[in-house]
Amino acid sequence: MARVFVTGGAGYIGSHVVKLLGEKGHDVMVYDNLSSGNASSVLCGRLVRGDILDFEKMMAAMEEFQPDAVMHFAAKIVVPESVKEPLKYYENNTCGAVNVLKAMRECGVKSIIFSSTAAVYGEPEKMPIAEDAPLCPVNPYGQSKAAVERILRDCSVAGDLGYVALRYFNVAGADPSGKIGETKKDATHLITMCVRAACGKRDRLFVYGTDYPTPDGTCIRDYIHVMDLADAHVLALKYLLEGGASDVFNCGYGQGYTVRQVVDAAKKVTGVDFPVENAPRRPGDPPELVADSAKIKQKLGWQPRYDDISFIIKTAWEWEKKINL
Repeated sequence: MARVFVTGGAGYIGSHVVKLLGEKGHDVMVYDNLSSGNASSVLCGRLVRGDILDFEKMMAAMEEFQPDAVMHFAAKIVVPESVKEPLKYYENNTCGAVNVLKAMRECGVKSIIFSSTAAVYGEPEKMPIAEDAPLCPVNPYGQSKAAVERILRDCSVAGDLGYVALRYFNVAGADPSGKIGETKKDATHLITMCVRAACGKRDRLFVYGTDYPTPDGTCIRDYIHVMDLADAHVLALKYLLEGGASDVFNCGYGQGYTVRQVVDAAKKVTGVDFPVENAPRRPGDPPELVADSAKIKQKLGWQPRYDDISFIIKTAWEWEKKINL
């Protein structure tokens, strides 16, 4: 079993991965500033409150824990905000990752699993998107993550760092056992916003952009259940610790849904005809992002268990009904 240092492990995705790491018997230290995460979501291991921009504090925690590997989730992720405040994103996402890598070097940690994003692809010409597609981000969020991927490559070439960068498509849903889920009050994930509208926690759902070059004019995205994504992280950890070469993998199902299709599915699952209002496009949103996930299945043996949009929505809905924000 491994000792894993998890930055951002109190957040939506990180907490689900931490839960699975604990269930698999791994020893975990979570390092999180709780700006968007929740201490109650950390179901195993030890939580240290701190910021990745506080190098000394992070290095002290890492040095004490002596991990075998790092999983780096801590990041700002809201695309429109990144367009308005690019420096915040480059400082936190790119400079913060450099801090993590420096702390790893000081502590002799050789393996890292990095949360990347489909936003690094920008507006690709070919669908589904394979990992060898050109990286052409169209917003600062995607640029900040692509920059970290370049840094990881350079560090890997320069020394003995091993890394896996997982390029997430649209992560959704909640732990099927109902123990954890999305807790961020201003979450921007579409499925979360749908079930919050169905619960009455939002007065309506806004559809941002209805004039995209897609069948119904709304954006197309590939939605992956958060626990399938957690499985991908555990497999990536095993791969690296067994000596696997540094690599990059898409995390998605290869099936795209328009915003309208997701909204219709959410209304059917919840049984609530919640109000929906059309709104202008958000800056930085590509029309379509769908994964080619053949590589992660072939190389890591990843086998999705929850590839069903209705099930994904159902887990989010069951969680949302349980919590008060």
